[in-house]
Amino acid sequence: MYQNILIPVATDHDPLTQNALNAARLLKDEGGKITVLTVVEAVPEFIVMQLPEGQIEHNRAQMAKGLAEDFEAADDITIEVVHGHAGRTILEFAEEQGIDCIVMNSHRPGLSDYFLGSTAARVVRHAQCAVHVLR
Repeated sequence: MYQNILIPVATDHDPLTQNALNAARLLKDEGGKITVLTVVEAVPEFIVMQLPEGQIEHNRAQMAKGLAEDFEAADDITIEVVHGHAGRTILEFAEEQGIDCIVMNSHRPGLSDYFLGSTAARVVRHAQCAVHVLR
């Protein structure tokens, strides 16, 4: 059983996220917590300069709102939206927050994943905690 579980969710709100939440609830120890994390890819500075002031924060707030709506019946989770590179940021967040288990969905790999590696593969290879990958 785990005390501090992280569920990384793609920005497109994968329809299988409920499966990850169900698995996390089964793995969570009594009194444990679950955090749903979405990583919004960082926007290059030269593009940020062309956006209206506050647009990045507005986008982050909209993403958090969408996740809150998706999980409105779930009062046992915390929602976090951060900016960065998905694989690296998930790993950093897990380490900084003392996560002891990551539960995530994985898509069927495409050709580019064999050369570049998927987010799930990167997390599995480098996480300092248990990782459960759902297909």
